[in-house]
Amino acid sequence: METSTLVLVLILIAYTLLILQLILGYNKVKSFKRTEATPKTAFTIIVPFRNEEKNLPKLLRSFSKLNYPRELIEIIMVDDFSTDKSERICIQWRVQHDDIDTTLLENLRLTNSPKKDAIARAMPIAKNDWIITTDGDCTVPKNWLHTIDNYIQSHHPEMIVGAVAYKTKNNWFHHFQQLDLLSLQGTTIGSFGIGKPFMCNGANFAYTKKLFRELDGFNGNEKIAGGDDVFLLQKAVAKAPEKVHYLKHLETIVRTKPENDLYKLFMQRVRWAAKTTGYQNTYAKLLALVVLLMNLSLVTGGIASVMGLLDWRIVLTVFLIKYAVDYALLYKANKYLLKGKWVLPLASSLVYPLFSSSVGIYSLFGSFSWKGRTFKK
Repeated sequence: METSTLVLVLILIAYTLLILQLILGYNKVKSFKRTEATPKTAFTIIVPFRNEEKNLPKLLRSFSKLNYPRELIEIIMVDDFSTDKSERICIQWRVQHDDIDTTLLENLRLTNSPKKDAIARAMPIAKNDWIITTDGDCTVPKNWLHTIDNYIQSHHPEMIVGAVAYKTKNNWFHHFQQLDLLSLQGTTIGSFGIGKPFMCNGANFAYTKKLFRELDGFNGNEKIAGGDDVFLLQKAVAKAPEKVHYLKHLETIVRTKPENDLYKLFMQRVRWAAKTTGYQNTYAKLLALVVLLMNLSLVTGGIASVMGLLDWRIVLTVFLIKYAVDYALLYKANKYLLKGKWVLPLASSLVYPLFSSSVGIYSLFGSFSWKGRTFKK
């Protein structure tokens, strides 16, 4: 067997074993069955935002529809120096909904991470012990808090990870992003099932102030622009894994918007991928490396086969095996997050190795722009 073929096969074996492990882990995470217990938990919802005038009305409208006692809800909106009408929208909503305790703050930039700064800015004035973070371009389901409270009462966690899905239009570009997010959500759930959680999404993330203080907040990764979610999760897992839970329930799924621009999508994914260099979790580093090598080897293998340097049948076989294991994980995540809406990600799977490889390599060396700012490695 030629060296190039051997390397390709070895990467495929490692990738397949890791994804199959995640699939088995996914099966171990059972859906939570909510009861009608009287709500007891007081929540502080923290929303860092910047230039979200188009999206904030939808988020705030979803807040106003929450099926939860108003006296148990506090909302802290942290404006990260918006240059549009975001602040005015928040003020108007606060006046119209004075039954919900709402505070509007201006962010204080102290580190290289605006979102960490925003959450840290809100934390000292938060009145409640349970903190939930979400984003300005999201909407939350009406029983979001009710279900989380029910889970807290029955399981007594100190950190809860929830799911995020896109609300898409019927076009391929949006579906491509949905499939990418499904793979991340499937990986998240699977990692909890095997006892190696390392990933979450700050758009649906809850924890106690007590745990936040015990973990020393975001100290230790302030230089990394992102990671207000995953680094805090990984610190919690290292210190007290029994306190960290995944909540799988349809009425806790937060919806967000996909990008409409390829450049913005690329920058968003670079921002996400840049966090991997700061991972302390060995399993997370291994998985990230193998995924990058798998996608990169398919790209280089495809080019080599076109140039006649590698048998195209080998590359096709590797692609089909990867596609099969990917689809098995996507199918499970799709069944939960999109209620089994039929998808056939063949076109996306052909494009994804090139997209993923480009993002992964660029994130190791390049800077990225987000919300009108540029962040350097």
